[in-house]
Amino acid sequence: MLNQIFKMKSNYITSCIALVLLLLTSNNISSQEFQGKAYYFSKTTMDMSNFGGGRQLNEQQKKQIAERLKSVLEKNYILIFNQIESIYKEEEVLAAPNQGGGMRFGMMSSSGGNQYKNLKDHLFLQENEFYGKQFLINDSLPKLNWKLGSENKMIGQYMCFKATAIKDADGFDFASFRRRGNNEKPKDSTTVNTEKDKDIPKKIMMTAWYAPQIPVNQGPDMYWGLPGLILEVNVDRTTILCSKIILNPSEKDEMKVPSKGKEVTKKEYDIIVKAKMEEMRDMFRNRGGRGHD
Repeated sequence: MLNQIFKMKSNYITSCIALVLLLLTSNNISSQEFQGKAYYFSKTTMDMSNFGGGRQLNEQQKKQIAERLKSVLEKNYILIFNQIESIYKEEEVLAAPNQGGGMRFGMMSSSGGNQYKNLKDHLFLQENEFYGKQFLINDSLPKLNWKLGSENKMIGQYMCFKATAIKDADGFDFASFRRRGNNEKPKDSTTVNTEKDKDIPKKIMMTAWYAPQIPVNQGPDMYWGLPGLILEVNVDRTTILCSKIILNPSEKDEMKVPSKGKEVTKKEYDIIVKAKMEEMRDMFRNRGGRGHD
């Protein structure tokens, strides 16, 4: 009798173990098959007083410059993600008529390709075309030391919570243009920082809003690492806001890993872009701010 009871208990335990293993395997498969798609709008503002090569721009001139820069400073993106990988890519849109006048600004901008993040391997890859050259940024994911707050708000149908972090100012954008007087010489690569450089921020505060209802550590651009999908980011003059989310779409997208271009680190690429944009800025200002269509 005791042997029969022991055998029944043994069979029960074995069945329980088998059920747990089945559930774990099932959850693992689900996490691998899970995919989401989030749509974001990114907008960067800028100080128009930094343009003009020392001349004061009137409102009409500022408006014209803003229109030419719109395609550079306002973009739509799609984030395709699962629990481990994500692809962040610019949404393809038809160019509006009469945007040819912004050619020079377009040449100065970086045409970013797909961004790939792998949270398991802490890997970041991106194909970028700049000034006719193709680059492949291959680097580690940036470490973001988020501080979680209790403040919350609704973004669409999702309750989001606030998180903040501080990062080093890197890269180069139009917002970093500084007006120089006519008698001020351009800095070369050997010039050290002067008193006039104190207004250039060395640290930048980041604010993010994440949705715990979507339990992935993903987010737009290079932002990640929060206990929920990041739906909004505010960094310096740039805001990235999610407008639409699709979970487990019927047709899943391929996670195509970027692979084309000259391989560089993020820091190396920023140096290349900064040097070229400084060169273009000085050429523009030496001509008195006159544009060429």
